[in-house]
Amino acid sequence: MSFPTAAITPADLAPLAAAVRDVPDFPKPGILFKDIMPLLADAATFRLSIDLFERAILSAGLRLDKIVGIDARGFIFGAALAYKMGLGFIPVRKAGKLPGRTESVAYTLEYGESTVEMLSDALRPGERVVLVDDLLATGGTAAAAMKLIEKLGAETAGALFLIELEFLKGREKLALVPVTTLLRY
Repeated sequence: MSFPTAAITPADLAPLAAAVRDVPDFPKPGILFKDIMPLLADAATFRLSIDLFERAILSAGLRLDKIVGIDARGFIFGAALAYKMGLGFIPVRKAGKLPGRTESVAYTLEYGESTVEMLSDALRPGERVVLVDDLLATGGTAAAAMKLIEKLGAETAGALFLIELEFLKGREKLALVPVTTLLRY
């Protein structure tokens, strides 16, 4: 399931795709890393990515209260999108990074386990949010973030990602919400 993206054309996405740099054998041999730093460093492509995220939300007609961004690059895109749309921004952090009372969800990684947290009072019951991050790979972190949102009584109205690595099938873990990715590899 995804947002209606008829308003986003291949021509819109071409500058973003051109700005993503392939880095072979990073962080380990055999991995082809998709580096978004050139996209972020260029004002035009960074602005375009935020504009296209907003266009996806508006074309879906979603009523939202907040944007939730995943540590760390989801903060970049999520905060900029929240500002542009006049919404609050809520960070989902790695464990131990937030002061005060938190809710946490542990999830399985390829080689172990990790935990994400959100402040216990970050969302109110019934609030509708969109989850934002730079990359959808296996979907574990995003699924854990959605569980946090649900724990606080809020609703994930959708999820937005700059890049999706389709061969890792992360979208399957997010099947209950509309997911939109701008670039797919």
